[in-house]
Amino acid sequence: MKKDRLRIMVGENREAISEGGARLFEQKAIESVERKGRFLVALSGGSTPREMHKRLAFRASILWDEVHVFWGDERCVPVDSPWSNYGAAWDDFLGKVPLPAEHIHPMPVHMTPDEGALSYERELKHLFGLTAGGLPLLDLVFLGMGKDGHTASLFPGAKSLEEREKLVVAVKGGDPDVYRLTLTFPVINRAREVIFMVSGREKAEVVKAVIEAEEGRFPASRVRPASGMLTWLLDREASSLLAEKTLSFYLHP
Repeated sequence: MKKDRLRIMVGENREAISEGGARLFEQKAIESVERKGRFLVALSGGSTPREMHKRLAFRASILWDEVHVFWGDERCVPVDSPWSNYGAAWDDFLGKVPLPAEHIHPMPVHMTPDEGALSYERELKHLFGLTAGGLPLLDLVFLGMGKDGHTASLFPGAKSLEEREKLVVAVKGGDPDVYRLTLTFPVINRAREVIFMVSGREKAEVVKAVIEAEEGRFPASRVRPASGMLTWLLDREASSLLAEKTLSFYLHP
């Protein structure tokens, strides 16, 4: 990864990186709308981004009419389940901002996983006007990372890691161990910017391996935007094993 397309931002705690993530979302939204009239973003699930999502409800400068929201992955559970990424995002901010309903694109969980993956792929192809072999160009993709180095729902050792043709696949695994839908690496790596949000000392070793050394060992290390920016938002504990020279700068409240 070229250094001019990699930045590592460290905050004191989860609250600091939540604010940093909200600021980057806001900046990217404003920039994208000014440049091309709309902003296309894929959200992640998990606990770390939820504080960021809550802060987005108060970003008055975002022109929500021009925002389209997608997801990087989703558990195949009802939307009112505590495990639903869409349900959490709705509670945290989507239900509180003037975002047109037709601009919210949750992954379908009301059908079989394989049918859901095919349906979401068709939706992406339609919305982005893709021809055969084309990839959607998202302005921003948020990702998390598990202690095993998985990201989205792309787990170590899974066949989905090698998928090169499908945009969306159905998988099973993780915690909870349920069926899931996930974007594939070709879609993620096509994005204009990808932002990892990672917190906690228990992830420090994997963070170090992914950023500094062991390319390919963990699924997260396969995230290498082809022509976009890769940003890591880390709290102090998650960044604790990184060499000082690899850090870009510290976040300030």
